[in-house]
Amino acid sequence: MTEADLDRIIEMAWEDRTPFEAIWAQFDLSEPQVIEIMRRNMKPASFRIWRKRVSGRKTKHATRRDSMVTRFKCSRQRAVSSNKISKR
Repeated sequence: MTEADLDRIIEMAWEDRTPFEAIWAQFDLSEPQVIEIMRRNMKPASFRIWRKRVSGRKTKHATRRDSMVTRFKCSRQRAVSSNKISKR
């Protein structure tokens, strides 16, 4: 696994609206594997905060989401070019 892949996995796991199934589809990693990656690559306090926030969250599991949601990312999320940051 490359450093870029590891960064993307952590980013996807940190996002509230990205389900673990999206990480599985893209990187072939199960939820326990993602949790272990987060545990190894985060400070202990940050990991505890993340686990507390993610545990039981509907948006982190595709089967618990509203059936109307069929995408992996927020509908308001835009692609950002490397030199521009969109501001609201």
